[in-house]
Amino acid sequence: MTPEQAHWFAETFGKLVGNVEQAIVGKTHTIRLAMTTLLSDGHLLLEDVPGTGKTMLAKAIANTVQGTQNRIQFTPDLLPSDVTGVTIFDQRVGQFEFHKGPIFATIVLADEINRASPKTQSALLEVMEEGHVTVDGITHDVPAPFMVIATENPIEFHGTYPLPEAQLDRFLVRLAIGYPTAEVEVDILKSHANREPLDSIEPVMGLDQVRAIQEEVANVHVDDAILEYIVEIVHATRNDSRLQLGVSTRGTLMLSRAARARAYALNRAFVIPDDVSWSLPHVLPHRLLLTAKAQHGGATAQQIVAEILGRIKVPV
Repeated sequence: MTPEQAHWFAETFGKLVGNVEQAIVGKTHTIRLAMTTLLSDGHLLLEDVPGTGKTMLAKAIANTVQGTQNRIQFTPDLLPSDVTGVTIFDQRVGQFEFHKGPIFATIVLADEINRASPKTQSALLEVMEEGHVTVDGITHDVPAPFMVIATENPIEFHGTYPLPEAQLDRFLVRLAIGYPTAEVEVDILKSHANREPLDSIEPVMGLDQVRAIQEEVANVHVDDAILEYIVEIVHATRNDSRLQLGVSTRGTLMLSRAARARAYALNRAFVIPDDVSWSLPHVLPHRLLLTAKAQHGGATAQQIVAEILGRIKVPV
């Protein structure tokens, strides 16, 4: 990375975060994580109580990138074809024609994803992993870059279907926005008095720039000692007696990708251990499955990840 590239990206990343902050006030760390997910070519899961700004954050990110965006409201009666699209026979030309579903967009907001049936949720598995959907045996590519931002409510279980582990594993980062402070909430009341904050958000980055940054992030150097550090952390989750399910190899790759993106956002062409530890609380916990004994004992995935991080030697 040249100094000119570093300066340009620092300025651009600051613009991205500042643009989203027009709609989401007082959550700079959360926004930086969300934008890091986008530039890592990953997908984002927003899990929090109602009314904390999950949908607004997703829309603000979509407005910030100069691409197409679609919103899918997940409901119990939503069908897989409502997401991916359907093949219809056109009698005028005498052949089948594929009608694209809302998944064909740059940013796709899957609102309240856990309200749809597992069959419909599974329609996202292929496209989130491989960037295309297969309908009637024919593969259709989605635009690049492509990002799914899903929201779910963790406290309302009536009429919902918990996301399976295979689906959770495809999200690079899971975030909880949380409630704002009293001072910030006063500012929110003022900003919403006469206008809708989302209306003032204009795109600050084109799709070509996003793709270029994603390629540069993938080329950030990771030393062998850092790679071994990541693998040691992952293997510790697989051997922990409190966990039924540890981190998958996909999770290992995504942790490395998130660390690269964080290093790039801080104008470094190489990863340091701090990039890994910064990414851990948001990349690993949702990939872990605790035993019943651990759950009854009050343990959480976040605590276990923190304990594992604390006992593994940091490379110098």
